[in-house]
Amino acid sequence: MADESQRGEGLPEDVMTDDCMTTYTHLYSPDLLKDNVAFITGGGSGIGFRIAEVFMRHGCDVVIASRNLERLTEAADKLTKATGRRCLALAVDVRQPDTINAAVDQTLQELGRIDILINNAAGNFLCPASSLSFNAFKTVLEIDTMGTYNTSKVVYDKWLKDHGGAIVNISATLGYRGQALQVHAGSAKAANDAMTKHLAVEWGPNGVRVNTVAPGPISGTEGYRRLGGPHAENAGMFSSIPLQRAGNKTEMAHAVLFLSSRAASYVTGSILVADGGAWLTSANDVHRLLGLWSSEMKRDKK
Repeated sequence: MADESQRGEGLPEDVMTDDCMTTYTHLYSPDLLKDNVAFITGGGSGIGFRIAEVFMRHGCDVVIASRNLERLTEAADKLTKATGRRCLALAVDVRQPDTINAAVDQTLQELGRIDILINNAAGNFLCPASSLSFNAFKTVLEIDTMGTYNTSKVVYDKWLKDHGGAIVNISATLGYRGQALQVHAGSAKAANDAMTKHLAVEWGPNGVRVNTVAPGPISGTEGYRRLGGPHAENAGMFSSIPLQRAGNKTEMAHAVLFLSSRAASYVTGSILVADGGAWLTSANDVHRLLGLWSSEMKRDKK
C-alpha cells in the first residue's frame, strides 16, 4: 500500500520496510530542525525509524533508543548514510530509569544537547480482557505509560528544565471508543494523553511544550500486522475510514515534525489525531478481532 508510487496520489513518499526512502520531498524548510538534537525511543523500526529519518532530513541529529542494540545499530547506519546527519544508537529499557539516565548522559556528552524528545516506545497485541494475564496488562502499562513518564522526567531534569524544548508522545485512538481486545494498550494510551496535558501545564513555564500524536492504522509497521491491518485492507474494511485508506509512516513523521518544530511554537497540551478520521466511523467489530486473535494464537503455537 504505502510506497513511493503513491506520490502521484498526493501522499508523501514512504517504503513498507524499515529502510530509508530513496527520495524525499520537503514540505517544510530543509533547515527546520537545523542543529537540533532529538532523542527518540523505539526509534529502530516502524514509525520511530521514519520520524528519525524525516528529522535528520530537516537538519537534526538524533538518538534512537530501545532494548535491541543490534537492530538500532543497523538502523543508525542506514539513517546516517541516507541523510548525512549523526545518529547515535543507545540501548535503553524505558521501564528502567537507570538505563535512561545513562543514555541521556551519553547523549549530552556526545551531542551536547536535547531539544526534542519523542516518546514512541510501546508494546501492543490483540487480546480479550478475559484472556489477558495480570502480568501482560502490567507490562504494557510499564512500557507505554511508565516508560513515557520515566523518559520525560529524566530528559526534563537533565536538560529541558533549564533550556526548554519539545516533547511529543505517540499515542493511539484505542481508548476513545473502548476498542475491543485492547484494554491494556487503550488504558496505557489514555493515561499518556492525560499525562500530556498535566506536563504541558507544569512544564510550560520552563519553555517546554508537550503534545501528542495519535496515529490510526499505519502501513509498514509491526503494529499494523499484529493488529490485523493487512486483513482489514484486503477485506476492504478501510472503506469505512473517511479518507478510505491506512496512513503511512511518513505522514506520521510529518505530524510529529510539525509539533516538534517552531512551526508549532504556541501549541502545547494538544492531541493531534492522525488517523484519516478512522476513530469516528470504523466498526468496533468484536467478532472479527476475536478471529484475528485466534489466528495469531495458532500461528504463535506453530
